[in-house]
Amino acid sequence: MAINLQKGQREAINAPKFVIGLGWDTNSTSTGSSFDLDASVFILGENKKLIADEFFVFYNNLSSPDQAVEHAGDNLTGAGDGDDEQIHIDLSKIDPRATEICVVVTIHDAENRRQNFGQVRNSFMRIFDAGSGADLLKYELEEDFSIETAVEFGRIYKRNNEWKFEAIGAGMKGGLQDYLNKYN
Repeated sequence: MAINLQKGQREAINAPKFVIGLGWDTNSTSTGSSFDLDASVFILGENKKLIADEFFVFYNNLSSPDQAVEHAGDNLTGAGDGDDEQIHIDLSKIDPRATEICVVVTIHDAENRRQNFGQVRNSFMRIFDAGSGADLLKYELEEDFSIETAVEFGRIYKRNNEWKFEAIGAGMKGGLQDYLNKYN
């Protein structure tokens, strides 16, 4: 049974191979455009910066060079139940320089489409065992991000040779480029 986390809570990840599932629903809006939310992963070193550009995994770079992080692909609409996007993680392959894996969701072209996370509901991030499919951790985003167009859902970090997950839930008015500026 999955452990349901609250913002700021931390929990050990006891599976070397797991999948991050991200899901959301969008409110019907008068913006006239469909929503395209994008999951991205930043693999950081000790200095809290990308190890190298190739360690930024997103819809245009689906795999890290060490093959430890693989994005299953971009869901352009978020339609349907369950996970809208998935990221497969194999910590046994992770580059030894990696100390943190940040998971971010942004709204593609949010400014032009007049969209924000206040129009998104039922947002969640879950971590499940890649072998058994059993849910390990789940974090449901409960805040109303009425002006934010990007949210850092959580981070997986290494401390004392153990990998843990922290539920972050921090919004940002900006997009993918703003996170690239932060972590590059």
